[in-house]
Amino acid sequence: MTAATTAGAPHTDVSDIPVPEVPPPGPEYGWQSGEFDLDAYLERIGYSGPREATWEVLRELNRAHAQAIPFENLDVLLGREISLDIADLQDKMVVRRRGGYCHEQNVLFATALDRLGFRVTGLSARLLFGRGLDVLRTVGHTILKVEADGGAWIADTGVGGVGPLEPVPLADGAVSHQGDWTYRLDDTPRGWLLRYATAEGWFPLYYFSTAPFYRPDYADHNYIASHHPRSPFHRMLTVQRNGLRERLVLTDRKLQTQTPSAAPADRRLDPERLPQVLREVFGLHLPAEDERRLVRFVESTPEGQELD
Repeated sequence: MTAATTAGAPHTDVSDIPVPEVPPPGPEYGWQSGEFDLDAYLERIGYSGPREATWEVLRELNRAHAQAIPFENLDVLLGREISLDIADLQDKMVVRRRGGYCHEQNVLFATALDRLGFRVTGLSARLLFGRGLDVLRTVGHTILKVEADGGAWIADTGVGGVGPLEPVPLADGAVSHQGDWTYRLDDTPRGWLLRYATAEGWFPLYYFSTAPFYRPDYADHNYIASHHPRSPFHRMLTVQRNGLRERLVLTDRKLQTQTPSAAPADRRLDPERLPQVLREVFGLHLPAEDERRLVRFVESTPEGQELD
């Protein structure tokens, strides 16, 4: 029996049917870097260093992006579509100096890296955020594999307040010290596992494999994140900013300061102070009507929600 036959069943003679060649990967497999305004992006993140595809440049770009562009879901709450087209991402996060969530952040970052000559592969992770290591969650968190100086690195500018500021070596047992934060990557029976160190031990962030994902895949993940009624981005407001020493996380009425060596410090906000906090703490300047709509949203949300 061969692959072309099934025992006991008649089969069609396919000897005269031509087999078309499979075309090579098209532009949908890559990034839209030809349409990318690199100068404007680098100004947005405050980077003025070399423009070479080296490990040092990758690290500095990752750090600059993560500290300059906040994680946020405000457009979802305002009822606006989240587009991953590079022109729309540039308009939102570069020109209008807004933030975004993982799909927006890492597609923008990947496009910048591709324009600079890095080899960038999109991946997708299963977020844990501290859950048990036996939990199976769906893939849906966009991350990147970047090759530089003969090595491979995991880069992620879109996991929010506890995310890495620098690339982590894609190597079993790799430990990466980033300011006051320390990350560890392990190759486990459930896939690669990224964790960071706290006073209580290693906090699991996510599992992932190195199977590639592409912009059409991210479009589906993005639609679920921005439209599914169970998505946390529909249920609560969150804005987050990373730093080498501390991280700031706003969730509805709670503004939290996080450090790796102590319990988070929480401060409760009156909803009417939200526009001031968005402007002064996170650098987000929205039209007045958008600010009023977000205040009304926060006023109507239940206390104590947590991003999951």
